[in-house]
Amino acid sequence: MARVYVSTVVSARNDRVWARVRDFNGLPNWHPAIAESRIEGGEPADKIGCVRDFRLRNGDRIREKLLGLSDYDMFCTYSILESPMGVSNYVATLRLTPVTDGDRTFLEWTAEFDCAPEREADLVASIGGGVFQGGFDALKRAFGG
Repeated sequence: MARVYVSTVVSARNDRVWARVRDFNGLPNWHPAIAESRIEGGEPADKIGCVRDFRLRNGDRIREKLLGLSDYDMFCTYSILESPMGVSNYVATLRLTPVTDGDRTFLEWTAEFDCAPEREADLVASIGGGVFQGGFDALKRAFGG
């Protein structure tokens, strides 16, 4: 099983950062790689089990299912249902933790998945460096950090 772990610190209170990333349908509002997103069946974007169908700027389509969302613990867990990446059993979590020394937020984005062994290194680098770090970099820019 492949594992990805990326973390960062954003110069903003955790409640402000959470307000930006909490919306399971809101990726286009903060992640630069996402062109559009919709929740299937018109369900609320915070309903456990809802499915988001989104398109990347390169045209690829991905469907993900919301597995967990906590405003108290500030995390979102989801699985990939369909993607062109060649992964299976993909589960990821985006988690926020307040930094008590100043108005900053510690963010962690993790994923575990199965894939062909010869693709693991490329997928880990692409997901960690492109998807996760790309999102973090956009959040840091948005909050002036």
